[in-house]
Amino acid sequence: MANVSNDWMWSEACEMLARAERMHRAFFRPARAVSRLPAWEPPVDVLETEREVQVLMALPGVDPERVEAAIDGADLVVAGSRVLPASLRTAVIHRLELPQGRFERRVPLPAGRYASVRRAMADGCLVITLQKVGY
Repeated sequence: MANVSNDWMWSEACEMLARAERMHRAFFRPARAVSRLPAWEPPVDVLETEREVQVLMALPGVDPERVEAAIDGADLVVAGSRVLPASLRTAVIHRLELPQGRFERRVPLPAGRYASVRRAMADGCLVITLQKVGY
């Protein structure tokens, strides 16, 4: 009788794992049409030195020239999109963990004024450098 109970618990655990995997796939399903509404927010680090503020944003596979970055009041607003390459849009997806679609992130900046906004990619991160006024 104990074996029947263990079999039932095992099948319930497998079903819960399968349900979690289906939910994960549904959450990260690639967008069919590019929406103007953001679907996700990339993680960021904000670092400050005497002369500048650097914002590192995890955006592997995103072209920095296709990312909009602007200062809005006391915030840095970064927006763009990650889409599957055209050659992969009909591929069978076995796992899709990198979010797809439009992203936007509003990052509060340290108090101060900034002279310029520079963008570069380094190790899969978009690096936005804000030079402080007077330096």
